[in-house]
Amino acid sequence: MTNRLAQETSPYLLQHAHNPVDWYPWGEEALSRAREDDKPILLSIGYSSCHWCHVMERESFEDEETARAMNANFVCIKVDREERPDLDSLYMDAVQALTGTGGWPLNVFLTPDGRPFYGGTYFPPEDRQGMPSFRRVLLVIAEAYRTQRANVVKAAEAVMARLNEQAQTPPSVVAPLSPQLFVSAHRRLADEFDTQYGGFGTSPKFPQPMVLEFLLRLHHRQAVPGALQMVETTLNAMARGGMYDQVGGGFHRYATDRQWLVPHFEKMLYDNALLSRMYVHAYQATGDAFYRRISEETLDYVLREMTATEGGFYSAQDADTEGEEGTYYTWSVREFTDVLGPEPRQLLGIHFGVTKEGNFEGRNVLYIAKDGMALANESGMVFEEVLKAVRRGRAALLEARSRRVAPGRDEKVLAAWNGLMLSSMAEAASTFGREDFRQAAESNAGFLVREMYRDGRLLRSYTRGHAKIKAYLEDYACVINGLLATYETTFRRCWLYNARALADQMLDLFWDSRRSSFQDAGTDAETLVAAPRNVYDNAVPCGASMATEVLLRLSSFTGESRYSNVAAIALRPMQEPMSLYPSGCGQWLCALDRYLSSPKEIAVIGPPEDPRTRALLDVVYGRYLPNRVIVGLDPERAAGPDGVPLLQGKPLNPKDPTAYVCENFACRKPVTTPAELATLLAEQT
Repeated sequence: MTNRLAQETSPYLLQHAHNPVDWYPWGEEALSRAREDDKPILLSIGYSSCHWCHVMERESFEDEETARAMNANFVCIKVDREERPDLDSLYMDAVQALTGTGGWPLNVFLTPDGRPFYGGTYFPPEDRQGMPSFRRVLLVIAEAYRTQRANVVKAAEAVMARLNEQAQTPPSVVAPLSPQLFVSAHRRLADEFDTQYGGFGTSPKFPQPMVLEFLLRLHHRQAVPGALQMVETTLNAMARGGMYDQVGGGFHRYATDRQWLVPHFEKMLYDNALLSRMYVHAYQATGDAFYRRISEETLDYVLREMTATEGGFYSAQDADTEGEEGTYYTWSVREFTDVLGPEPRQLLGIHFGVTKEGNFEGRNVLYIAKDGMALANESGMVFEEVLKAVRRGRAALLEARSRRVAPGRDEKVLAAWNGLMLSSMAEAASTFGREDFRQAAESNAGFLVREMYRDGRLLRSYTRGHAKIKAYLEDYACVINGLLATYETTFRRCWLYNARALADQMLDLFWDSRRSSFQDAGTDAETLVAAPRNVYDNAVPCGASMATEVLLRLSSFTGESRYSNVAAIALRPMQEPMSLYPSGCGQWLCALDRYLSSPKEIAVIGPPEDPRTRALLDVVYGRYLPNRVIVGLDPERAAGPDGVPLLQGKPLNPKDPTAYVCENFACRKPVTTPAELATLLAEQT
């Protein structure tokens, strides 16, 4: 038994290809069928690593009686939210307007022309805990559509009015952009901060790397009291908790508790991209080797388990294994002892907090219960020997775990998420001197510009040799950001040129000069019942905030004010949201910090294989300079300064490798030693 989803490439849609439901993918065939048959649409949106999406499929979409009710009364459409963020955003807003809550799976009932009139998230197969069964919902909605059409239309009109109201761009503010915004944003974040365990709020707890990045910038900018402590408390707690995979590296999606102990076990590429980069920056700012270890282990995990041979990064790994959540990552005492033996098990069991009772459904989520120094003090062992024992134990546990049935992997490659990981991989390569990270970054950059750019257009999704769906604003902005980071790591000018070309196209497709704001979908996109326009950062930066950041970066690289002018216009209406709702504006606040700063513009001229050149670059890469741009030139290979204004007018074949530190393209006296360069970079502006 198959349905139309068998012809799709999305792993999530293919999971539903054998349901008895007569599923359609989103498209004209389904929409025409709804109009011709005058049937309401049941739109179901989810993603491959979503636990409750799998649950609802088993309970309802694989049930033949439920499928008959769906097929008889509705045109049923399945959407992968990761492929179509525009549809997900639009109809998530609708469900939140109708119910006050949202989530996945998202099940929305639409009129044949696409207007939502009822919806919800997970529905159980039987009436349960005040929730109606899915079959009951289906029959009630179908009956209402047949016999109470006027009420259905009225409900749809009310939802559309709410959506159109929400889509309005915040009014532009006359007041000039000012660092005073940072004071109020910091105050509100401090009020929400969990001083004991880090993070914001109670539970569940989500990582908020863009907010942490803003706080780290705030510390760098003016040493605001408490800002660095908020960052370090959170990063330490997350990396010591079960939200971090203590055996294999990488972060799970979120913690179900306040202490970051028990995670929701899915692993998303975007979380690991944003968090690994955050730990790079924390290492640069503090010199704490723990942050370097967490960043490198996270990226090692990505290379080991989430990287395709052609260079793309996969999207996600499931929370479930064989229908059970977390079994791949958790341990019974017996499993733990069988791998390590009784004596090492005792030491590592204390280290990882392993108990007979467990901390998750009778099993153990590993976390750092006692660190190496505490173990050494208690056991009488030498600290270095404890660390060696922990490393050996982790390796043995990883090898044993690899023999388990692995979680499902969504091998879809998404442009935006790849751009985020590209940026992290490139920055880690230069900061840590990791050649394998550099190679992975260049491979990914090449993949993005080669395989995901077709007929003059960046595309959103790639699976098994097939790229499709016109890219959204977030795709363009994140890929541009990643290409700029790759240029700063390699100084290969093709990445800078590609970034600039994509930025020009991004402005053509997504900048709405009439409304002085970005739109999420391009001018050549499908017309929906309402245009999604998301201005708040969530698990990933919104397209508009990331676009603003990359335009400011490009202005520093190129000296062209047209990029920074658009960024300034985009920032102005976000002043009140940044001040009042900073947790939803982390990337916006980072962009504002860049706008209000005088970026360090650094040019390094010298053969990259020369140790003296490397020493100069290490000074730059090794310190936290959030608003810097760096360009480089190899005198023996580069064809002059074309396209890189910061190299204009400088001797292109100096006697010794030379560094220039500039602001607004006005450069200080060139230096040739790491100490001189460090002195220049330490000066605040």
